[in-house]
Amino acid sequence: MTDNILYYGDNLDVLRRYIKDETVDLIYLDPPFKSDATYNVLFAEQNGTRAAAQVKAFEDTWQWDRTASRAFTEVVESGGKVSQVMQAFWTFLGGSDMLAYLAMMAPRLLELRRVLKPTGSIYLHCDPTASHYLKLLMDATFGVMNFRNEIIWHKNSGGIGRTAYSKRHDTILFYSKSEGYYYDGKAIGELREQDKGTFGGYFGVDANGREYREVRKKGKVYKYYMDEPRNPEDVWEVSQIPERDKTERLGYPTQKPEALLERIIKASSNEGDLVLDPFCGCGTTIAVAQRLNRRWIGIDITHLAVTLIKHRLRDAFGDQVSYKVIGEPVSLPDAETLAKQDPYQFQWWALGLVGARPVEQKKGADKGIDGRLYFHDEGEGGKTKQVVLSVKAGHTGVAHIRDLRGVIERENAEIGVLITMEEPTQPMRTEAANAGFYHSPGWNKNYPKLQILSVSDLLAGRGIDMPPLQYVNKTFKKAPRAKGKSPKNFPLLL
Repeated sequence: MTDNILYYGDNLDVLRRYIKDETVDLIYLDPPFKSDATYNVLFAEQNGTRAAAQVKAFEDTWQWDRTASRAFTEVVESGGKVSQVMQAFWTFLGGSDMLAYLAMMAPRLLELRRVLKPTGSIYLHCDPTASHYLKLLMDATFGVMNFRNEIIWHKNSGGIGRTAYSKRHDTILFYSKSEGYYYDGKAIGELREQDKGTFGGYFGVDANGREYREVRKKGKVYKYYMDEPRNPEDVWEVSQIPERDKTERLGYPTQKPEALLERIIKASSNEGDLVLDPFCGCGTTIAVAQRLNRRWIGIDITHLAVTLIKHRLRDAFGDQVSYKVIGEPVSLPDAETLAKQDPYQFQWWALGLVGARPVEQKKGADKGIDGRLYFHDEGEGGKTKQVVLSVKAGHTGVAHIRDLRGVIERENAEIGVLITMEEPTQPMRTEAANAGFYHSPGWNKNYPKLQILSVSDLLAGRGIDMPPLQYVNKTFKKAPRAKGKSPKNFPLLL
């Protein structure tokens, strides 16, 4: 069985269906919450200066409605401490969006506790919007006695406060499953060299040339060597990834720095342990776990996130990483079901199979375009060229080919691709052939200017006929190549 698994789907359903009791060593989650907001994935312009397209990945659906009320009732009727705290929330919050969010989180936290080993730990990342409510919910779920730390992540970035203090930190709630949890703070400890000039005491050098600080307390003498790590404190100075960062930043708005996840993973797991992120987004937890030789499970509810993670893993690790994706369509009936359930998810899935990125659904310049793929086929200094894509889940005909041909001309695109659920008719193929060819100067080869790919073609592994993507693709921001030793393979115990 493959070492690592990436799941597409609702994490509550995935946890209940696939993850067995007490199999996970470490959980990190950064559940989304921002009232009345839409979460977008931002893609940078080719020059990296600003966001070119905003793709709606998911919206805040934590609104008090019939679905939220049903979830709240199920949690309350299950009894126990979580039921009690949810009833207390109702008394204070009433039928509010915040209560809807907490009603969503409660059953997920219960499932996360179920899958966590007795020696395991969980780190819940949140901002001040909901951190105080989540603290109470975590107390009820994992037990007050298993609360370990409230970690303050000081980001060294943020807006300037004009009517209140500047907001520069997030909160990370650290809990264990039991008293017997694994923790090795010295694995990420700061060197005692930082004590110089900060703490009192006598500084000296021993016979081996090692510097130390000597402190007297209550008549006893304590000696601390500068080259020994110490347990870190609960305020972490880890800089947020700068907006203009050209290496680590991938264009995902809520992307966390790898240094932050590295602290958590090193302190609360060993090589070969299983790390789970149920809201994995652009995959920072997964990438760091892979680099540190941990096994991993990632879950996300959007095909767009799954596509981003695939690109990130390929760019960072190449063929050194092996994993399985569960929840994506693997047959034509699967694809048809996805198209009926969620047309946008179907669109993102289909575009992901050919390496394209979705465009924001808006009127105007992008009308008739569902995705774009950028490439360079004349060297790095050459012009950025593009493939425009249209995805059709329903009936298609010659008119769609003509429309796409017009889009190619309007956008001055090199190639246009129509992705269809139905198999194309002969008149459609003829119309596409009449569009002629794009000649690649770098590869000295002609490629059909208008192409048709059916979902059956995609599932069979067929892609766009164009200059080789492994050499020319400029669609997604590339993750930096992982440094250090090659990851090991470990058996997955599920």
